[in-house]
Amino acid sequence: MNWRPSDNITRELEAAVIAILVSIAIGSLLMLVIGVAPAHVWWTMLVRTAGDPYLLGQVLYKATGIAMCGLAVAIALDAGLFNIGAEGQLTAGIAACASVGSALPAGTPAIVAVPVCLLAAALAGGLVGGFLIGALRVWRGAHEVITSIMLNAIIIGVVLWIANQAIFLEGTTRGAPIAPGAELPQLGLSGSSVNATLVLAIALVAAMWWLRSRTTWGVAWRAVGQDPAAARCAGISVQRVQLLVMIGSGALAGLAAANFVLGHKHAFEEGLGRGTGLLGISAALLGRTHPIGVGIAALVLAFLSIGGLAVADMIPKELTEMLQGVVVLAIACAGPWVAFSRTVRARVRGVA
Repeated sequence: MNWRPSDNITRELEAAVIAILVSIAIGSLLMLVIGVAPAHVWWTMLVRTAGDPYLLGQVLYKATGIAMCGLAVAIALDAGLFNIGAEGQLTAGIAACASVGSALPAGTPAIVAVPVCLLAAALAGGLVGGFLIGALRVWRGAHEVITSIMLNAIIIGVVLWIANQAIFLEGTTRGAPIAPGAELPQLGLSGSSVNATLVLAIALVAAMWWLRSRTTWGVAWRAVGQDPAAARCAGISVQRVQLLVMIGSGALAGLAAANFVLGHKHAFEEGLGRGTGLLGISAALLGRTHPIGVGIAALVLAFLSIGGLAVADMIPKELTEMLQGVVVLAIACAGPWVAFSRTVRARVRGVA
């Protein structure tokens, strides 16, 4: 029996491909405006990035954090919620992960230190960010977009205040180092920052795919996202699902702290991981909320970021940074366009 992708998967793939092609076209047009050959720039970006183990490692490092934050945003979108608070939840996770890691005795074995730090990061992201946003949505009817935007600023500000009071070493914006046992190994790509958190990110993509597609819970949260009234009639507690999904979303964003604290800096630093939560939104939208799509989208966005540095002698780095925003706008337009074009084609076939 030949496997064929469902109509829904085909539609989502069409939207993602159109968004990428439109983004490339806009980027190419901007390159022409500044007087460089687009084909040469794109090819040079690909060759320099893929051919340099260090740059390739940096792409994987950046994609790791983006993918984990992207999964956080994606599961919320599946449940009909828009978690824009991944940035604040990641910041809370970084602070908790680094604080717990630095408080552990120096001789703590990795089998204890790593899970404890991961748990601290997940709890901080889930409770400080996701639980607050979910609770305000479920119990007070506050829109999660507004509360998550506000909490981003609040959490980042509170974490910075706590860091100034208790975390930063005197005269620096860096905290005490974590216990050696909590450090995750590097993957050895020419001194790049890519580390074992990449394995965790891949495992989370697989786990979220299984949970989303193969379990009753995954069906429940997607049913709530598609039609809350119908889900309620089917006996699903919409409020409970929304609350749990937002807690899980925050926990996933908090877990991304492992990439920056346990795998790279090994301490809390001001600004560590900044911008990753926002790029996670782009990855979730470009990946059409599918876990595997989110992982691929994270690689695309990381390639644009690191590849832009690789061709900084040819184009301004601001151009590639701007393209990340163009991707979001393109995917926002591509989805409705694909749905509209399919409707038109169906009507034409019906008339014929």
